[in-house]
Amino acid sequence: MALYRIIYHRMLLLFFLSLISCGGVMAASVTSEDVSAILKRLDHELSHRDNYVAKRQRIIDSLRNRVEKLPISVHERLESELLLGENYSGFNADSAIYHYSHGLAVAQAIQSDTMVALFQMRRATLLPLAGFIQEALLSYQAIDTVGMPVALRCVYHDAGRQMYSYMASFCVSHPAEYERFTYLALESQAKLIPLLGDNTLRYKLNQGEYYFLRGEYSRAKAILTDLLDNLDEDDNMFARASHFLSGIALARNERNEHIYYLALSAISDIKSATLEVSSLQELGQILFSLNDVSRSHRYLSVALRNAVECRAPLRILQSAESLPIIESAHAVELEGSRRRIYVIMALMGLLLVGFAATLTLLRRKMISMNMLSDRLEEANRVKDIYINQFLDLCSIYMDRLNQFSKTVNRKISAGKVDDLYNITKSGKFIEEQSKAFYKVFDDAFLHIYPTFVEDVNALLRPEEQIELHEGEKLNTDLRILAFMRLGIEESSRIAQLLNYSVYTIYTYRNRLKNRAIVRETFESDMMNIKSIS
Repeated sequence: MALYRIIYHRMLLLFFLSLISCGGVMAASVTSEDVSAILKRLDHELSHRDNYVAKRQRIIDSLRNRVEKLPISVHERLESELLLGENYSGFNADSAIYHYSHGLAVAQAIQSDTMVALFQMRRATLLPLAGFIQEALLSYQAIDTVGMPVALRCVYHDAGRQMYSYMASFCVSHPAEYERFTYLALESQAKLIPLLGDNTLRYKLNQGEYYFLRGEYSRAKAILTDLLDNLDEDDNMFARASHFLSGIALARNERNEHIYYLALSAISDIKSATLEVSSLQELGQILFSLNDVSRSHRYLSVALRNAVECRAPLRILQSAESLPIIESAHAVELEGSRRRIYVIMALMGLLLVGFAATLTLLRRKMISMNMLSDRLEEANRVKDIYINQFLDLCSIYMDRLNQFSKTVNRKISAGKVDDLYNITKSGKFIEEQSKAFYKVFDDAFLHIYPTFVEDVNALLRPEEQIELHEGEKLNTDLRILAFMRLGIEESSRIAQLLNYSVYTIYTYRNRLKNRAIVRETFESDMMNIKSIS
């Protein structure tokens, strides 16, 4: 798997260049909807990652407790150490090496050549992950294969394939060593395949990988696709087969299929709680190049966490290569968050401005409505005063009309018709009634407009001020203006009320305009005089 990863990285560059040049060729069998669905599945499984890890840890703890607490035979101890090493493989490299080393010591103590060889193979496989390349080589090469059973030789060559692949990965920056270990890994696999039983799952997996590394993609894909149908998703071989299929898709420039099988491999790793992996890291790198920053950051962060928890320096170093991408993804997310905050703040600012403007408009409307209400209230109050004064005036004139009627009856009954004639001819009666009307009108009007005289004088030039005689409340000039203020602006109506000719009223009005500070607006200014508040 590690050897494949080296080849994978070389193909990755070709993949990106092809994306730039031609936009990529989408696999016919995997659609964008399939990719979206598998990534959602991966997100879901990632949310349960800790549960899977805890479950595997409980199994390991149970095995370890049995070894440590129960009295068991030497052979049972060897089997337990082997089982613990296998369970720790891909989960905690340090612990796996520890148990293989301990089992090796026990096997050497009882001089069990088969178990010594088996523990040496297992231990040598994992030593490169801890950085012990030379020790792994010496240990592996010290194994005596003469007369070794076929089953053990399968383990031997499989261990060599895996060990040399790890070493090649570790020496990728040293071309000569990289080529040497790559050749040894391929040689080990070539020797392994004939020893495996035909049509077994391990045979198909190694055969598919072998064809893939030789570039025979169609044959490799057919074998590996068929293999997936016969494996459980939480089987490590399922993860490896999916990983190889993603490599085939990468080599063929099939982006959707490449992402799909990487995600499928990552799901298998998560469900089996395998921490010594590369699928999730590679998928995070691909998604970052496709601007899926959020997923990329999450996948790469989990991949780095896996490497640290697995305690495999090789994987930690490889995962550390993604730190710049993680940092970039984090920076992009932060920048996106900042932009969202700025947008939200701007929207909130606009909302506040709109709210303030709305409040201002409402306040103005309320003020306007209050003013209108005040004017209506004032108008109602003035109306009430007008009605009261009008009723008083009507009452007075009805009383005087009644008195005049009695006087007429009395004079006629007494035969004093000449007296009636003299009363009406002299005009004294009309003059008295006019004075009575003026008195009632003046009192009523000044009750509504108490500062009317001062307000009118404010509109006149200083030398043209209206001066009232003692006991006089309004004079003719002011009464004409008073009637106008009450809405009676026609000179003919004012003349009837004051018992003057229309010409006389017109003359009075024209004279008042000439006395005004601003002649043109005098009457309109006078109409703005306020009543009592």
